[in-house]
Amino acid sequence: MTTQRQIVEHQQTQMQKVKISGAISFNGSSPLSDDKDEEMSRSALSAFRAKEEEIERKKMEVRERVQAQLGRVEEETKRLAEIREELEALSDPMRKEVAMIRKKIDAVNRELRPLGQSCQKKDFIRREKEYKEALEAFNEKNKEKAQLLTKLMELVSESEKMRMKKLEELSKNIESIQ
Repeated sequence: MTTQRQIVEHQQTQMQKVKISGAISFNGSSPLSDDKDEEMSRSALSAFRAKEEEIERKKMEVRERVQAQLGRVEEETKRLAEIREELEALSDPMRKEVAMIRKKIDAVNRELRPLGQSCQKKDFIRREKEYKEALEAFNEKNKEKAQLLTKLMELVSESEKMRMKKLEELSKNIESIQ
């Protein structure tokens, strides 16, 4: 494979030969040398054209490779944008349920306070029936609260597992791009 410098030197040599032969023919050389000069100029011209065609062909090859790389980069950019959107959209899938259960827990806590206070009254003899009802209601609300807390913990745990799984998928997608 010839280098660019070799091509240029060859073209310069051919051009000098053409100039020299042109000077000789102008100075009155023989018809034989005119044919020889003409043949040399044609040879130089065809060599020049061949090199120009080769340069154009290589230029087109490089352009095609660049276009192919740009297409690949564009596809990867789209893929990364999709992954970024999924990551940004990744939120707690059970957020509404968790919020609803937390509100119920808060409501149960508000109901427990007065029940707990009525259970602590010192006048149990006179208000024994009221006390037993309050104690029963208090225990029921505590039981309800415990069930809600258990459900909340299950939902949070399940939600975390789902989000971790999705994050792992997104990480694998990013690694596959590289």
